[in-house]
Amino acid sequence: MSARVFSAATLGLESVFVEVEVDILSAGLHHFTLVGLPDIAIKESRDRVSAALKNSGFKSPHQCGRVTVNLAPADLPKNTPIYDLPMAIGFLLATEQLSFDYRKKLFIGELALDGSVRRVQGVLPIALFAKENNFTEIYVPEDNVYEAALVTGINVMPVKNLFDLAKHLRGERLITPFVRESVTFTSEESDTLDMAHVFGQEHAKRVLEIAAAGGHNTLFIGPPGSGKTLLAKTLPTILPRLDLKESLEITKIFSIAGHLSKNKSLIMTRPFRAPHHTASAVSLVGGGTFPKPGEISLAHRGVLFLDEFAEFSRSVLENLRQPLEDGEITVSRIKGSLLFPARFMLVAAMNPCPCGHAGDPERVCACSPFQIARYRQKISGPILDRIDLHIDVPRVKFEKLESGENGMEKSRAIRERVESARAIQKERFANTAFLTNAEMTSHMVKEFCALNTQTREILRSAVAQMKLSARGYMRVLKVARTIADLAQAPSIEVAHLAEALQYRFKE
Repeated sequence: MSARVFSAATLGLESVFVEVEVDILSAGLHHFTLVGLPDIAIKESRDRVSAALKNSGFKSPHQCGRVTVNLAPADLPKNTPIYDLPMAIGFLLATEQLSFDYRKKLFIGELALDGSVRRVQGVLPIALFAKENNFTEIYVPEDNVYEAALVTGINVMPVKNLFDLAKHLRGERLITPFVRESVTFTSEESDTLDMAHVFGQEHAKRVLEIAAAGGHNTLFIGPPGSGKTLLAKTLPTILPRLDLKESLEITKIFSIAGHLSKNKSLIMTRPFRAPHHTASAVSLVGGGTFPKPGEISLAHRGVLFLDEFAEFSRSVLENLRQPLEDGEITVSRIKGSLLFPARFMLVAAMNPCPCGHAGDPERVCACSPFQIARYRQKISGPILDRIDLHIDVPRVKFEKLESGENGMEKSRAIRERVESARAIQKERFANTAFLTNAEMTSHMVKEFCALNTQTREILRSAVAQMKLSARGYMRVLKVARTIADLAQAPSIEVAHLAEALQYRFKE
């Protein structure tokens, strides 16, 4: 006899339909066959499913003849053990140990040998897929129930073990659908980090305010100990709070990457990712045999901080070109291509030379001109051209260190100005998929960054003198538009454009 139940697989950030078909042939010696491009983890499901069924008090596959399980579609690679539970349910149906209407039910879960159901990855996109395809119930491990319940309009059934699930499907002891309380976003104020903790560096703080308001990329250059890393780490404290749509986008990525915990099923703070400079290209952009999101996707709608920027491999940094421009990354492998979102703010920090003291009036630089040139050449021109704000972070004077936090503006006050600027952009891009000025296309720049005669002449002169590329020209206008938004100005004025130009990369 044969039976089938429904499950799903995740490709990139989207899920696709998977039918788990089980066929029993009583005659002959026992043999358990898995087909449908399963990887090693799924091939080992034969032993997990058999032991779980036996230890839950059911007839085991070892007591049958030939058992064949097909994971359809057969040309889709399967690479996670989420099919353990649907395989076991399909076997119980095929051997007539269970009887129920399977058509509107979707099952996912990994089985332990004692029949308990273990936590799996990628539940949120599967729950969204189930709702979109008119399933009425989704059966998930108990530890994944908070994540699945983020999706409303579908009954989320928490499964503790195989025995309880069978009781439920027989109608003997029903499982109560899990209902999550409404999601509320609480304050993201940090007790450990605040802009007031950064002594001095008012110019750098202004740059971070502009970056946060418009979603712009930033590069800090300065000697060791000047506060570059601390500045970057305090950036999330002035970023606007997440809304539900952004939170679900981020949570979906973290779910697929396996970075969600039982007690943190919804990401409610903007990501701050800081990979080490020895990180590989795959860890940064994503990939693998079965591609997973990399650091740039995990930083989506948040911050990617690259400390010791010049120490990263040049070949690794060159992989940032496309995502910095497009806000997404296409990971291509022989088995196919997947698209991951990567709309992040890049914040990079580096020393001006190998010893770190070039241009420092208080320390003598020990590097030769050749060493300095070679050090700076580690970062290519195209990468620097994609960074909107370049700022020198000098050594902090004793007077600033001694004064401490006295008179320093707190993150809360800066965040209020940033959120006001973002509110203007939200209204500006209401009919588009964009959220910030940094995401504007060239057509939108022409529409929203119109210049008067005086500002046009200033920009014309700057393009000629600074040898700005077409990209540099567009990015200057985007930064100027953000500065105008912070000033609540309806149009770009001379002061806004002049400030934007001073942050542009210069040869």
